[in-house]
Amino acid sequence: MSTTNLILTLPHGVITATSLGIEGFARHRSPGSGKHFSGRTILVDLDIAEGRPNFHYLDEGRWRDALGDSTAALDAVMRVGNRTKTALSNYAFSCTPLRAYKAAYLVKTGGEALRMEPARSLLTFPRHECSAQMTTEQVAHAIGGPGSERRNPRLYLVLCPVELVVMSNLTPEEYAWYATHRPGKIFRQVLFTELRADPTHLAAASRFEVARRELSEKPVKKTKTIIMENCLNRIPFSDWAGYQAGSRGGLYTADRDTVSLWEFPATIPHWWHGAEG
Repeated sequence: MSTTNLILTLPHGVITATSLGIEGFARHRSPGSGKHFSGRTILVDLDIAEGRPNFHYLDEGRWRDALGDSTAALDAVMRVGNRTKTALSNYAFSCTPLRAYKAAYLVKTGGEALRMEPARSLLTFPRHECSAQMTTEQVAHAIGGPGSERRNPRLYLVLCPVELVVMSNLTPEEYAWYATHRPGKIFRQVLFTELRADPTHLAAASRFEVARRELSEKPVKKTKTIIMENCLNRIPFSDWAGYQAGSRGGLYTADRDTVSLWEFPATIPHWWHGAEG
């Protein structure tokens, strides 16, 4: 008996019902060998029960019926026999609540899928008052953290709702809070990872140097964008913090209330580690 999944594909923001399973769906949508093509994705298995989404989509102003379209797509797979059926073709990340995520997979171009460890809740945010003029220490206190006299800039690869490489003086928990609270540039939800080193093959070294200088000289400067667009396909998974055993990192998911971490498995399979793309 085949199973049915409702899968959110990121960063594209598409939701698809399928009877192929996660691995089968990953291979189905692969463009080909990772030696010749690029097409990395993140697949999220969404919670379903009795043939319908087991969650409510976030309000979008009623320009589409996300729940009805998803239920119809699941019905087409379970009762009509479609192998895949698109439920939502765009902007699905920001309207799908994080609590609907059952499992997360990193997928290489050739369709090889690595299941991340189950999400671990890091923090529930106690406060929501935010100003662009806050210092890093004020952000730390806003989330109930101890703060730090010494801060080394970090690099974050933001995957959704937009693709960016951002340098920041904030810790992952602090960045998650600031990204989902800052006036004028607020993300309803955010998916990001920390990078282990500067991706200098994507931008001039001077951009990284200028960003570090600005972050060190301006107390209220908390983030500086380095690279925009098409970042996932240009930065290998092995450059993510947490990929190497003993280091903290993985996929961070956050909304206005909470931040969680999906970590890499303790041992990454050789077949996935060695796969191209």
